[in-house]
Amino acid sequence: MDRLILLRHGKAEPESASGEDFDRRLAPRGHAESAEMAARLADLGFLPDVVLVSTAMRTRETWAAAEPHFPKAVARFEDELYHADSGAVRHAAARAGATVGTVMVVGHNPGLQELAVRLLTEGSAPGSLISRATRQFPTAAAAVFLFDDNGRPHFDGLFFPQGDLGRGD
Repeated sequence: MDRLILLRHGKAEPESASGEDFDRRLAPRGHAESAEMAARLADLGFLPDVVLVSTAMRTRETWAAAEPHFPKAVARFEDELYHADSGAVRHAAARAGATVGTVMVVGHNPGLQELAVRLLTEGSAPGSLISRATRQFPTAAAAVFLFDDNGRPHFDGLFFPQGDLGRGD
């Protein structure tokens, strides 16, 4: 894996018709923000080869909004990404990245936020970026990392629906 893109699902409705968290759908704002974030990432050339998607309704809907911007990506829906911790997300991405260059994970907090902070720390990102990612990783946020030949992460962008912290290069 040369690049990892972490994309948090869009803004979801507070409750589902079933009462189950797993079934919560995206709010209208979530659909719009997910599509807008995908368009931004694609415009910057962040094009995944494979996308790992939690099977929760809100992550599937986030991918449905994002998918038109990544027409060559292959999506894999993975049950274990629902409520996954940072280690599980990283392991799933590494496994998928064994045969492709760019992996995107569409998932949930706190796992995605914790992984973003961990990768920023491992990659010696500026303290201001680590602090910002620690404070917030809102819905439809994305974090992008490049990996060198030794597997060390390097910050390549932290993007929020309302502004971003730009690219690292």
